[in-house]
Amino acid sequence: MGGVRLEHTFWQILLPAFATVAVISYAVTWLVLRVLVRVGAYDRPNRRSSHDRPKPRGGGLAVLPVIALTWLAANAWLAPAAPGFWLVLPAALLLGAVSWIDDLRELSPVLRFAVQGLAVALGIYGLGGSPLVFQGMLPPLLDRLAAAFLWLWFVNLFNFMDGIDGISGVETLVICGGLVAVGALAPLAPGPVACAALLAAALLGFLVWNWEPSKLFLGDVGSVPLGYLLGWLLLAAAADGQWAAALILPAYYLADATLTLLRRARRGAALWQAHREHFYQRAVQGGASHAGVALRVLACGGVLVALAAGAAAGRTWTALGGAGFAVVLLLCEFARLARRRGV
Repeated sequence: MGGVRLEHTFWQILLPAFATVAVISYAVTWLVLRVLVRVGAYDRPNRRSSHDRPKPRGGGLAVLPVIALTWLAANAWLAPAAPGFWLVLPAALLLGAVSWIDDLRELSPVLRFAVQGLAVALGIYGLGGSPLVFQGMLPPLLDRLAAAFLWLWFVNLFNFMDGIDGISGVETLVICGGLVAVGALAPLAPGPVACAALLAAALLGFLVWNWEPSKLFLGDVGSVPLGYLLGWLLLAAAADGQWAAALILPAYYLADATLTLLRRARRGAALWQAHREHFYQRAVQGGASHAGVALRVLACGGVLVALAAGAAAGRTWTALGGAGFAVVLLLCEFARLARRRGV
């Protein structure tokens, strides 16, 4: 990706841009919320839901355009754009369009997966001859195939994990905040760092409306393209040599989603069906509030950001071990909360 030390001017421009985008996202979300209420685009509770009354779904219709426009501006300012950017952004918009249709009337898992696979293939193709994601540990072809698999899994796990108020906004702030912190300490390409900061700003403005008690949900139109864009940023960081940080920052989401998937697979449950079996969902069923769970994720995320910064400063294996310990502690805490009601 071509990492460089980011100049002081970069940060002087990025900080006010962050605040501006957060305010714009807040205002656009308010407008979209009014439209969703008017047209009756509600998510109805069912036995797999973690909420107990209908709420508007489609907050991604506010967040995604803000992200797209600000990313376009950032990559025009930092020209040339990050490798693959001009394929990744249209692919994210395609995912958003298909996911909105899925929000309105459920599409087949095969079609959803096919579109996600196409988006990931476009993103991998856009990487071209940029540095290898796995830093030469795999041959080039296997490097790209492994990156595609992980990216596709991350898109789906991010969607799976978007099940309570505030959690996806918090996780986005953790991942993006960590990438910005790493960019301040180690050579990284300026484009992805700016994109991470602007993505965090857009989700911060949305999070005000999505915090418990939430006024609206992201919906698949938000969570699917968001997972796709975050996956691209993490792969970009890994290609710039910060593979440990790229693994540490999403470690909680990776662990919760993967362990839950394996548990369901072991007993033969349909892996594509919605459920309430994630650690964080069981904590809510055990009586914890959505805000309480999201704040625990944020606290763990703060530790992960510090550890990612430590990895960028050269303490790679210590940071990886600390991240594993922090995530295990959080999962154990959620399991403890679930046991209060025998969940």
